Amino acid sequence: MNCDKACDCCHKTKERPAEEVAALINRLNRIEGQIRGIRGMVERSAYCPDILTQVAAANAALNGFTRELLANHIKTCVAGDIQAGHDETVDELVELLRKLMK
Repeated sequence: MNCDKACDCCHKTKERPAEEVAALINRLNRIEGQIRGIRGMVERSAYCPDILTQVAAANAALNGFTRELLANHIKTCVAGDIQAGHDETVDELVELLRKLMK
């Protein structure tokens, strides 16, 4: 099982391979740059459609990050928990998907 309990009371953690961490951080850094760019556009009084185009690009980048993280979660944590007989993980995944699809 790849997800480990950090404490008995509340939160789980996951040990990620260095490559996965690097890929996720790289995506987040690009998203952070996009957000800073949008802020700069607002500060420079850029034309609304230009700002909105950049917002759409940032949203797409966040969605890509979410897809990658969710795929990794399903392939590792969820699959490992099911194999270990922890069927409650399926309920947790269903609830997570409900939140993501709001």
